[in-house]
Amino acid sequence: MSDDKPKIIVDSDWKDQAEREKKQLAEEASAEEQRGEMPPADFITHCASLATQAMIFMGAIANPMTGKADVDHQQARYVIDVLSMLKEKTAGNLKDDEQTTLDSLIGELKLIWVQATSAPPGANQ
Repeated sequence: MSDDKPKIIVDSDWKDQAEREKKQLAEEASAEEQRGEMPPADFITHCASLATQAMIFMGAIANPMTGKADVDHQQARYVIDVLSMLKEKTAGNLKDDEQTTLDSLIGELKLIWVQATSAPPGANQ
């Protein structure tokens, strides 16, 4: 009697390919985690980013790249003016929380700018 059972051939190449793809996806996910998540692309985040730049230029917070206070009052004033321009151009088009946040940021930055420019030279460094 001959062997009538079908012969099963297992192709393991697809398993190897699937395993390689799984490993690659895991590595890519790990690389994304190491880079960190990006904040949402919304109006408040954009304004907060500009405010952070102004704070760095006023020496109120250290430059994250150097760890040192970088004072440039002209640049700080420019960024504050940009925020004021955004307030003017978006008047009537913002949600309440966006308007409140923008108003608060501009007010606080102007106060800090006046304090920074009134301080004796070297006081912020």
